[in-house]
Parts: sequence; structure tokens; C-alpha cells
Amino acid sequence: MQTQCSLTEMAFGRAGGRRVVADFDGGMVSSDAGALLLGEADEAIGLTDRFAACFGDRRSPLFTVHPLKALIAQRVFGLALGYEDLNDHDDLRRDPVLGVLLGKLERDGDEPSALAGKSTLNRLEHAPGAGKTPRYHKISHDGAAIERLFVELFLDAHPKAPRQIVIDLDATDDPLHGHQEGRFFHGYYDSYCYMPLYVFCGRHLLAARLRRSNIDASAGAQAEMARIVGQIRVRWPLVKIVLRADSGFAREALMAWCEASGVDYVFGLARNERLEARLAEALNEARLLSQSNAGQPARVFRDFDWSTKESWSRRRRVIGKAEWTRGEANPRFLVTSLKADAWRARPLYEDLYCARGEMENRLKECQGDLFADRTSTATMRANQLRLWFASIAYVLLCALRRIGLAHTLFDNATCGTIRLKLLKLGALVKISARRVKIAFASACPHADAWRLAAARLAHARGSPA
Repeated sequence: MQTQCSLTEMAFGRAGGRRVVADFDGGMVSSDAGALLLGEADEAIGLTDRFAACFGDRRSPLFTVHPLKALIAQRVFGLALGYEDLNDHDDLRRDPVLGVLLGKLERDGDEPSALAGKSTLNRLEHAPGAGKTPRYHKISHDGAAIERLFVELFLDAHPKAPRQIVIDLDATDDPLHGHQEGRFFHGYYDSYCYMPLYVFCGRHLLAARLRRSNIDASAGAQAEMARIVGQIRVRWPLVKIVLRADSGFAREALMAWCEASGVDYVFGLARNERLEARLAEALNEARLLSQSNAGQPARVFRDFDWSTKESWSRRRRVIGKAEWTRGEANPRFLVTSLKADAWRARPLYEDLYCARGEMENRLKECQGDLFADRTSTATMRANQLRLWFASIAYVLLCALRRIGLAHTLFDNATCGTIRLKLLKLGALVKISARRVKIAFASACPHADAWRLAAARLAHARGSPA
């Protein structure tokens, strides 16, 4: 009896007495089958529906192949799955699992119908500005509605109003490698860049605003916080709000606004000669403590009222940390509106203020895992939209983590880890007249966590698993 063979079959030696061969003839297989969880998370919070409502579509229905929501969902799911560029979508056009998620499984010959390619998605991202009607870019967006959506999603994630929330602000660099609109050289970052402003509450993203880099780090923060706090208080009028940020935000305008608006703050404070002189005695005390403890680091805290000579309108509470470590002084300061009877100096610094370092991990997720720094288009408007797409992808993965993965191995995992372990799963897709069967590998190491997440997300959107 003759053995079957193939001209395209590749040989890879022997294993256990058997020949090892390979070929690209496995049928409809996807390497992103775990994206089904993204679809469930999207349905659970209505994300792409609500995001699509922020866009306007002037395309003729007679010539429209890809609906607006499908385009938006394809771009968001693509970012969540690790496809950062529009060019990647030319390779994804025949992916059967994405076809399932986007409702594009009508048969086109022997394959599912194609999804949108890079050119169609390019016209989505290069949306025209207000009053502009270019020939090919007929999808517009409402930036103010998108900004409100992030806060609405944050509010909807809570079944009831919390007693207190802590909102973190931070600015970071977004390096530029072309001649984009608004590019400037920033001396601190030593590069041409944008300087986006991010606002988080825990893991929840409240704002991502693209800015030029020739500005102060706090520029626009007061207006941004007035908008966000106003929207929060409409839903939660009694919630106590604390703003937290580094010394780049310790500005008179922002602090005065907080004091007038009933919002507390704790900001880092840049050290100067006057502040260091005020802490000299405490630094000497810390040095003696360190020397008496075999050179171990020592901290002494001071709590006092202080004001600048000109820029501040009033005296404010300042916390000084006198630290002696590695044989030298390391003084640090912060300014706050929180009262001493509620927060003493040491826990205010160590427990409340230092926790703002967790926001650095959120920025790494947004820029490293979800490509928020891919602002390579010519205009700031298009780059801002790209930043929002990446931010929506972050919100989607946060919903998956919050709803589906709570109290599991992945309840504190980064977006990149969730993608690698739960979304990048290979599966065989079988389409019949009655159903679409997606067959995962039987040896998937995290099948239990995946099943649990799917069940929880199905429950959250009100349908059986």
C-alpha cells in the first residue's frame, strides 16, 4: 500500500520511532481564539456600542461593506490582541475568530468573508475635524463624548458609590520619530515627543489627553479635573475625592481649585534651600539613627505649615521626610490639604502618597502592552484618536480582568500577561450549517481560568454560558 505524501510537506527528523512532518494544511485555525473573552467582556459593559456612539458616519449605505461598529471593534480587539499597526489588519482579514466577534462569517467561496483592511481602517483613524468634509474620510468623532465615556465606564463599574476615591495624575513622554504636528524637543526626556496627561483611579482610566511637550507638566490639569470631578459628583454627590500627583502638579492654580471645590490633594513638592533648611535638624537626627543601627536607612518626619515667597496665595501643610540612606541625606517633601488628625505624617507619606508609584505600572500597560505611544500620524487630532483607541483597548482588558478573572491567578496580571496566557490561544474553527465550533488545545494550561472567566462574563451580560 502506498503511503500518502505531499510536495509541500516538511520533515523534522524522528521522534519515538516516527517521522516528524509539518505542512500548512490544518484548515481554518486561529492563533487568537482566546479573543472570545474580549467579545464577552465587550458585551458585558457595552463598550464598543458606546464608543461607536461617539462617532458619526457620512458614508453611503449603498457602498458600505463594513459597518461603523465593526470597524471600531476590529481596531480595539486588534490592539488588545497585540496588533499595533493598521498594516497588521491585512493579515487578519481572514481570521475566523475575529470574523465571529465582528459578525462577518458569511461564506465567500471556501473562506469567511474578509474583514476590513488597512486602507479602510486608515480612513477611520484619520477622521476629519469639525467643519471639514474631505472626500475619503467620512467618519468623524466627538472628542468631548469620548472623554465623557471614560468617566461613565468608571462609574458604571461600581455597583454603589464608594466613600472615598483617590485620583492619580501623571504626565509621561511619547517619543516621536517623524515630523508630526506639535512635536517639540523636551530637555528632560532628551527627545522630540508629546507629553500626554493620564488620569487614573486605581486601575480605571479616566482620561488620556495628548499634549505638546513645550508646556508645564500640569498644563490643562485644572480644567481636566474640573470636568472629571463634576461628572463624578453628578452620580456620586457625597464621595470624598483626593488628588494625588508628583511635584510637577504642585501648582497654585490646581491647589487653589481643589481647596475651592472641596477636593483634597497630596502632591509631591520640589525641594529647595528653604525647605531643606527647615529639615536640617531632622536630617541630623536621621543620620544619628542610621549610624547607631549599623548604617541601616533611617527616616524622620516633620509636619509644618509653609509657603513659597511669591507663588502661593496661602500657607499650606507640608510633610518633610528626612531620610539618611547609604551614607547621605535624601530629603523629600509633599504638600497636602488633608488634616493632621485624619492623616499623620508618616502614614500620609508612606501609605497614601507612595502608593502613587503604582500608576507607573498603568502607564507601562497603556504604552508598552497597548501601544498608546504609536502616535505616528501627521496630525495631533489623528494621534489623539489613536491614543483613545489604545485607551479603550485598555478599558476592555481591565473589564475582562475585573469581571472574569477576579480571585484567580490573573486577577492582578498585566494586560500583556493576560494576552499571552488567555488570548493567544490556538484553535481549530469548524463552521457548519448550525454552529461554529472553536476547538482549543486539550493541553491548554489555563483552561480552568479561561472557562471561569467565560462563565462570569456570560453571567455579567445576562446570558447563559
